[in-house]
Amino acid sequence: MATLIFILFALLGVPLFAMFGGVALYSYDQLAMNPIAIISEYYKLASQPVLLTIPLFTFAGYMLAESNAPTRLVNVARSVVGWMPGGLAIVTLFACAFFTAFTGASGVTIIALGGLLYPILIKENYPDKFAMGLVTCCGSLGLLFPPSLPLILYGLIGGVSIDKLFIAGILPGIVLIVILATHSIYTGKKINAEPVPFKIKNVLTSFRAAIWELPLPAVILVGIYGGFITVSEAASVAAFYVFIVEVFIYRDLKIFTDIPRIIQESMILVGGILIILGVAMGMTNMFIDQEVPFKIFGWVSQFIHSKWAFLVALNLFLLVVGCLMDIFSAIIVVVPIITPIALKYGVNPIHLAIIFLTNLEIGYLTPPVGLNLFISSFRFKRSIFDLYRVSLPFLVLLLAALMVLTYIPWFSMAVLEFFGM
Repeated sequence: MATLIFILFALLGVPLFAMFGGVALYSYDQLAMNPIAIISEYYKLASQPVLLTIPLFTFAGYMLAESNAPTRLVNVARSVVGWMPGGLAIVTLFACAFFTAFTGASGVTIIALGGLLYPILIKENYPDKFAMGLVTCCGSLGLLFPPSLPLILYGLIGGVSIDKLFIAGILPGIVLIVILATHSIYTGKKINAEPVPFKIKNVLTSFRAAIWELPLPAVILVGIYGGFITVSEAASVAAFYVFIVEVFIYRDLKIFTDIPRIIQESMILVGGILIILGVAMGMTNMFIDQEVPFKIFGWVSQFIHSKWAFLVALNLFLLVVGCLMDIFSAIIVVVPIITPIALKYGVNPIHLAIIFLTNLEIGYLTPPVGLNLFISSFRFKRSIFDLYRVSLPFLVLLLAALMVLTYIPWFSMAVLEFFGM
C-alpha cells in the first residue's frame, strides 16, 4: 500500500526531495531505526570542502551564459574550423560542449546557444531536421569535461577522486565530439554548405575579442594539476575571474541588476540539488545499512555471470534512468547502489563513472521524456514528437559512442595512466 501511495504522489507532481524524504522516513520507521541519520547526512555534507565547488562553478557558468561570451566563443570556433565541410555544425559542437561543462545539463546551453546557432545553421542551408537535432543533442554535450557539475557530484557521492574524474573524462568527451563531428562533416559535404574562408586576420580578431575568456579552462586545469590550487580553490578562482571579466572588462553584465538576478537563478538550481542530496543520502545510507546492494548482487549474479554481460544490463538500466530522472537525482540515488555491485564484477570505479555519466548524458536525448527534448520543444515551439524524429540519428551515434566507451576501458583510463595517476 505504501508503495502505491508514493507512486501516486509522484504522479501528482510532489517535489523529488519530498518523495525521497518521505521514502526515507517511512523506511526508517518500518525498520525501527532512528531517522536522525537523515539530518546527520546534511551535517556531513556541509563539512565537505568540495561542496563549495557546486555553487561557485554554477555561478561562473550562469554568468558566462548571460553575457556575450557565447557569441565571442562561437566567432572564435568559426574562424578556426569554419573552413571545414560542416564547419558551422562543428562550431556548434565545440561551443555547446564548452558551455555545458560550466553550466551542467541544466538546459542553459540550449536556451543560450541554441537560439543563437539554430538560425545561423538554417541560414547556411543546413536541413531543418539536422539543425534542430544538433542543437537539441548538444544541450548535454560536454558533461564529461571539467569542471562539469555532474563530475563533481559523482566524485562526491561515489567516493571517487574528483581530480582523477576531471582528467579521465577528457578523452571520452572528445570521442563523443569526434563521432558527432564526423556526421556533421558528412552532412556538410552532402548539402555543399558554404565554408567560412580561413583567414589569419579573422582568427586574430576573434581571439582578441575573447582573449579573457579563452584561458579559463586552462587556468582551472593548470591550477589544479600543477599543484597550485585545490578543486575548491579553483572554483573560487573561476567564479571571481568570470565576475571580473564579464562585469568590469567586457561590461556585459551590470553589477546591481544582472548579478543579483544571476545569483538567484543559479542558486535555485544549487539549492534544489543540495536539498535532494541530503535526503537522498539519508535514504541510500539506509539501503547500505540493510545491505541492499549486496542482496541485489546476489540476485543479479544468478543470471549474469560475466563483467561484460553486467555492463550490457547496466547500460540498459542507466538509459532508462537517464530519460526518467534528471542527472543530479540519478547520481545521488543510483550511484551508491550500483557502485558495490559493479566492483563485485571487477569494473574500475573511474571507468564506471564514465559509463554512468555518458549514459545519463544520452538519457537527456532519449524518448519519451528526455529533458533536452522538452527544453527544445519549449525554446523553439516545436512538437515533442517532431523532436523525437529529428534527434534519432544523433541518439544512434551517441549510443554507438557509448558502446565504444563501455567495452574499451582504455578510453577512460589512458590519460590517467599517462600521467601516472
